[in-house]
Amino acid sequence: MSFILRILIIAFIALIIEFYFVKRVTGSIKKNYQGLSHKKLKRITLTILIFANLYLIIGLFYLIYSQFSQRQIVFPPPLLLFDLLVQFPFWVFMVLVVQSILFFLLLDIFSLILFLFFKRNKEKISLVLAKIRLALVLLFLVYVPIRTYYDYSTVSTRVVEYKKGGLPYELNGFKIALIADVQADRYTDENRLNGYIKEVNNLNPDLVLIAGDVITSTPNFIDLAADALGKINSRYGVYSCVGDHDNWAYRGDTERSRREITEALLLKNVKMIDNDKLVINVDTAKIGITFITNTYVERIDNKTIDSLVNNNSNEDLRIFLTHQPRNFLIDYAYKSSYDLFLAGHTHGGQLTFFFPFINLSPTLIETKYVKGDFRFGDMLAIVNRGLGMSLAPIRYNSTPEVTLIILSTK
Repeated sequence: MSFILRILIIAFIALIIEFYFVKRVTGSIKKNYQGLSHKKLKRITLTILIFANLYLIIGLFYLIYSQFSQRQIVFPPPLLLFDLLVQFPFWVFMVLVVQSILFFLLLDIFSLILFLFFKRNKEKISLVLAKIRLALVLLFLVYVPIRTYYDYSTVSTRVVEYKKGGLPYELNGFKIALIADVQADRYTDENRLNGYIKEVNNLNPDLVLIAGDVITSTPNFIDLAADALGKINSRYGVYSCVGDHDNWAYRGDTERSRREITEALLLKNVKMIDNDKLVINVDTAKIGITFITNTYVERIDNKTIDSLVNNNSNEDLRIFLTHQPRNFLIDYAYKSSYDLFLAGHTHGGQLTFFFPFINLSPTLIETKYVKGDFRFGDMLAIVNRGLGMSLAPIRYNSTPEVTLIILSTK
C-alpha cells in the first residue's frame, strides 16, 4: 500500500468519525431547540467543519502536490500563525470529537436497553439523552483546550521508591532521575526544554538516565537538544540509550543521524550508549547499567542481547535501560535478574481519552505498558511519560514527567 493511499484512508476514517459526531450533535440540538432554523443550523455546522478541517484539507493538497511534482515540501509550514489558526484547532477539534464519541457510543447502547423496557417513554428518554450529549460536548469544549494547554506547559515530578534487600549503605538514598523523549523540535523549543531540565536539576539527582529520543527529526535541533541536556547537573553523570527518533535527523542516513547526535551530546558531557554496558562506582558500591538499542529502525538480535544481559554478581544494582517497553525486553530483564527496567517511548499515551474503568490511548495498540510502574517479582519496570510529541503537536491527559527513583534498603 502506497504512502499516499494510507494517508487518504486515515483522512477517510477521520471524516467518518466526524460525520457520526455531527449527526449526533445536530440531532440533539434539533431535539432540544425545535424552533431553530434547519438552514441556519446546517450553515453553522458546515462553517465549523470547514474551519476545523483546514489542516486536513491543506495537508492532503500538499501531499498530492509533492507526490506529483516530486518536490520536497515542508508540512506543516513552520509558521506560528498557521499553528494557531489551522493546526492546533484541528487537533483540539479531533480530540474533542473522539472524546465525545466514546461517551456517545455508551449512550447509544444504554438507549437501546432503555427502549426495550420503556417503549412508551421513548420520546422522553430521547430528549434526556439529547440533553446529556449536548452537556458532554459543552464540558469537553471547555476541558479539552484547557487540558492540552496544561499538558504543554506543565512538567510533573513522580517519586518512586525502590527497596532492595542487601543494598549497600552507599546506595541508600541514592537518587536516579529518569527522563525520556525530550524530542527537541519547533514545538519543544528552548523555553520548554529549559523548563524540563530545571525540573530535573531541582531534584538534585545523583545519576540521570535518558530513555532515548533527544530530537524529533531533521538535524536542525541536534544542538538545541544537546545544549539543553548539557545543563543537567548530576554527580555521577548523564547517560542515554538510543531512541527511534535519534535515527531520523537524516531520514536517508540513520548511521549519520546517530553519529551526529552522539557527538553533539558528548561535547556537553552527555553519553549516548548503543548496545553496551557501563559500571558506575559509588564509593565501594557498583551500579551496572545495560543500554539496549531496540528501535523501529534496528531490532536487537538474540545473540547481542544475550551477550549484554549476562549476570554480573559484582554489581549491587542492575539497571536495564532501553527506549521501547517491549514484552520480550522486559522478559529478558526479569529472567536476567535486573533490579530496574527503565523505558520511555510511549509519551504516557500522549492522547489519552476518558472512558469508564480505563483510559484509552492509541499507544495501547503497541503496548500495555503505557506509563507508570509495573512489578515483575523483585524487578520494577518504570515507563516515563517524557516531554515531546509525535504526529500530533499536542498532549491530552498526558502531562510531561520527570521520574525520581530513590533507592533504599529493604
